[in-house]
Amino acid sequence: MTEPFRLRRGTPADTRAAFDIFLPAIRDLTARQGSPWEPDPDKLWADLSPMLDHLAAHAAEWWVAADSDSGDMIGYARSVQRGGMFELTEFFVHPERQSAGVGALLEHAFPDGRGEVRAIIATSDVRAQARYYRAGTVARFPIVAVEGPPRTVEADPEVEVVRLDGSDISPLVAIEAAVLEFDRGDEFQWLLEHREGYLYRRAGAPIGFSFISLDGVGPIAALDPLDQVPMLQHVETRVAALGVEEMSLEVPMVNEVAMRHLMARGLRMDTFLTLLMSSRPFGRFDRFIGYSPPLFL
Repeated sequence: MTEPFRLRRGTPADTRAAFDIFLPAIRDLTARQGSPWEPDPDKLWADLSPMLDHLAAHAAEWWVAADSDSGDMIGYARSVQRGGMFELTEFFVHPERQSAGVGALLEHAFPDGRGEVRAIIATSDVRAQARYYRAGTVARFPIVAVEGPPRTVEADPEVEVVRLDGSDISPLVAIEAAVLEFDRGDEFQWLLEHREGYLYRRAGAPIGFSFISLDGVGPIAALDPLDQVPMLQHVETRVAALGVEEMSLEVPMVNEVAMRHLMARGLRMDTFLTLLMSSRPFGRFDRFIGYSPPLFL
């Protein structure tokens, strides 16, 4: 009997087809969970394509399931590796082909034995979570999108804000290594090409960083949790200046300072939660806000 699909490695030429799997898979999940998500496909593609192109070029593993007869993509899974952190960024199957053995993708894209820490930002789909537990990860805490219209906020005069140009990323590397145990390395240069990067200093010493754009905010990291308040005040002010009508930040719910500050500012929690799953506890997520949209930390 012929297998209904075949596995092959993904290539950059598969990027649009992967997006065309991602979108219906997320639509199906949100509809089943009672909070339908219906974005404009063309705008979403325009917003996500730089990130998807980056993942296509720098994936540690990228595997595609293609229909044996038509050759059309029916699912894909992809991972990245930053130093010792091996992270599954995507695992999506078209709704009409789910629960049909395509889970073999995960074994190829997220193989055992890779990385000092294995991590996934997982949806709340229990079928996927069961696979991730079998892959050796455990749910650590939820992550919530905190959303609302940004407003201009009075700046903290004790905090210096420095716009980064990419000439020296060593402060970013040092801060993220202290907060997450691992750092993005050269990926910071890609972030600076697509987002405004800011370094924050108090009395001349670096205290944190943020990345801001029209299509997303993050990552944001602070050496001290309390320093997130002036940093987030600057982020909100800058996002408002860019003309963004709805700001969204992917906040680990263990990040008490950020959650309380943003709630006090009148922002709201979205009903669509994700979970950080990992092979062991790592990082200090009480002082970190992830990349938005939440495909990776």
